[in-house]
Amino acid sequence: MATLLSLQLTSLILPLQILATTPNLATEEDIPEEVLRAEIYTDARSPIDGKKLTAAEYVELMENLRSLDGIPPEDLVNPKIQEVIGLLKLRKFLKQFIPFIP
Repeated sequence: MATLLSLQLTSLILPLQILATTPNLATEEDIPEEVLRAEIYTDARSPIDGKKLTAAEYVELMENLRSLDGIPPEDLVNPKIQEVIGLLKLRKFLKQFIPFIP
C-alpha cells in the first residue's frame, strides 16, 4: 500500500517539477503585439510601382493622385487606344449574335 501511495504522489509531483524547470519561452527581444499595433509607420510603398517612399513622399504622391480624380478617364488615354478599346467592345457585342466572328 505504501508503494502505491508513493507511486501516486510521484505521478502528481513529477509534472509540477517539469513545469517548474521549463524555461520562459518569451524572450526580452520579443515585442508585444499591442506595441506593434500602436507603432507609427515612417515608410510606405508606392501604390503605382511599389517603390519604398518616406511618409512625406507618400502623402505628396497620394495628394497628386487625388488631384487626378476630377479628370475624366478619356482625357488620360491616348485617342488611338480609345479607338481600339471601342472596336474591341463592338466586336464583343457582335460576337454574342454572330459567334463565328474571329
